[in-house]
Amino acid sequence: MTTALAVPPVQRLAAVAPAFRQVGDLKRVRVAHADRSAAERAFVRAWAALVAGADPVAVADRECAAAVAGARLGGLDAPTLTRCGLSGPDVENVLARAIAELADALHPDTVSRLHVALPGLVADGIAEGGEPPFVSALCRQPRAGATAPGRPRLIVEPAENHAEHCWAVAVYGALLADDVGADPGAAFLLGLAHHLHNARLPDAGFAGELLLGKHLEAVTERLTEVELATLPVPLAARVRAALACRADAHSPLGAAFHAADVLDRVLQAHHHARAAAFTAEQALVDLELVHDGPVARYHHAVLRAAGL
Repeated sequence: MTTALAVPPVQRLAAVAPAFRQVGDLKRVRVAHADRSAAERAFVRAWAALVAGADPVAVADRECAAAVAGARLGGLDAPTLTRCGLSGPDVENVLARAIAELADALHPDTVSRLHVALPGLVADGIAEGGEPPFVSALCRQPRAGATAPGRPRLIVEPAENHAEHCWAVAVYGALLADDVGADPGAAFLLGLAHHLHNARLPDAGFAGELLLGKHLEAVTERLTEVELATLPVPLAARVRAALACRADAHSPLGAAFHAADVLDRVLQAHHHARAAAFTAEQALVDLELVHDGPVARYHHAVLRAAGL
């Protein structure tokens, strides 16, 4: 007797894919007042909060709220809006409006969790510093990209790093948790931690893993345990339990994780394909680079005269 897979409904996956694409673009959003991409900073922030003893569900909800709002606001996050002089309620309202633009793509219970988490984004209690050493290592470790046995490596630049990928899988998994009956905190932990071994092991991709052969599993487990030993014991136990569910997609947690992982890997490839095929017409027509306003007519006249 085979176990039925807890796959999210087809219509739900069709709905979340465009939303996840926008969330994933936070891997490429940077601001002048901070180093690293928005995704990397969220990865670091999440681990710092977890090491400080924060509840994984609370961290997951807060970071998912930040990610979904960030899909529309980019670098205009809660701390930035606060520094710009907005009151706490005003910041919450801006973030809520951003979340509302993608709310139809998400499970209603998930949307409720995101709204409940908004005050936590505005508060000053977000942990910073104290993250374990593997966090900065994963921020530096590039992903291998697409590789296949017997074929040349496909190099795409700039390469994402493992922190960005793990952050995306954590967020996507937690956002899918309500669709499959998984615990969002565990889904978030599993996504954050599923490449712990790559803090020390350079990524050679699928082709390299096949060449490692029988050594791959032992190396992965050994290096993962090295990094788990740097965490507080209770957190390490929770992460270890979550990692045990990545073996297959038969459990709700496994289903959420594997859906999130494959979506992020393929959406990343789609990003590079879109970037390579981008045209000026898309900017001018589809994205209305010259948008309506008091001087729009003059702008169009300038472009016509310039032959653009």
